[in-house]
Amino acid sequence: LAPLAGKPMVIRQLERIQRARTLDAVVVATSSDPSDDELAAVIERAGVPVVRGSLDDVLARFIAAIDVFEPDTVVRLTADCPLTSAAVIDLVVEAFRASGADYASNTMTPTYPDGLDVEVVKASVLRKVAEVASDPAEREHVTLGVYRRHDQYRIENVAAALDLSSLRWTVDTPDDYAFVRGVYDDLYSAKEDFDLDDVLAYLERHPERRP
Repeated sequence: LAPLAGKPMVIRQLERIQRARTLDAVVVATSSDPSDDELAAVIERAGVPVVRGSLDDVLARFIAAIDVFEPDTVVRLTADCPLTSAAVIDLVVEAFRASGADYASNTMTPTYPDGLDVEVVKASVLRKVAEVASDPAEREHVTLGVYRRHDQYRIENVAAALDLSSLRWTVDTPDDYAFVRGVYDDLYSAKEDFDLDDVLAYLERHPERRP
């Protein structure tokens, strides 16, 4: 909920996600814990549907969203990545479609900046994993139970042309937030839909701001 260019960070991220042309709908799956009440209210006021469930069993939240919206395919994006790229989302979704995979991501062998992670999985596969997953780590990390079972499911990795995996663009610490806020302060007013190449150019101009 920390501000970026005058709106909560999660709203700025949702704006970026909604530019992806391969997505039919965007849903936020958060917890039913009172600590997430304000978050859910902010997202709902922005017109984005919210599904709420267990604080710790994130996989169950995804299954609840699948129950409501009945997608064939789920694209998983984590909510602490306000520099997420619509172009990268589309690239991974298109690779998933072309490959016939059960699961595709750009995270198996990371080459994109941390914070541009995209995972795509068949909803039917996620349901099957949810039925058998008893390891708390698989319940928390949603897709872990899919790519752990690489003998059962076809897994595809999507790699960037250049290895940018040393770059950290996610927000877990005050320093991370300061970096992202600097990017928005520099880029957003001139180009609301700034993307990966714009952030790389920003870092060329301000290498001292790299987290």
